[in-house]
Amino acid sequence: MSTATWVRDELDQRGVSYEELQHPEAFTAQEVARREHISGHRVAKVVCVMVDGWPYELILPASRRVRLDAVRQLLAAREVRLATEEELDRYFTDCETGAIPALRHWKGVEVIADGHLCHDGDILILGGTHRDAVRVKFDDWFNMVNPRVELFSEKDRGHYPAPPLP
Repeated sequence: MSTATWVRDELDQRGVSYEELQHPEAFTAQEVARREHISGHRVAKVVCVMVDGWPYELILPASRRVRLDAVRQLLAAREVRLATEEELDRYFTDCETGAIPALRHWKGVEVIADGHLCHDGDILILGGTHRDAVRVKFDDWFNMVNPRVELFSEKDRGHYPAPPLP
């Protein structure tokens, strides 16, 4: 498998330099960080939430988790919940379920990045599969995606055991 063609096309069209990386199958962004030997602070994960019935794309470091109460307050929403797997498959048809690249997917859908993702240097974004990632300069990614920046996450305390690496 390789990085989704649309991801490469989007980066190429915007003139963004990138490096494609392949790793053994990983189903969480934090696992991608371990497999790529990089801090989870530098891996951008996408969490899709439904806000009063509309999808929002939240992008944050793999080392953090979304605070739904903070998102609800930030957006002055009545209801904020994680999108279901069925909704993910409906909205993100161009990638494997759960391997959503941190890019804009639809015109008019708000993309909000957590301020904890902002830093100098490179970040990794998922490549649309559970085996691919793309390394880009943070500033290039930010200029390309142009997300709204807010604080809506907390440290992920690892409430689940990390799978052993082969």
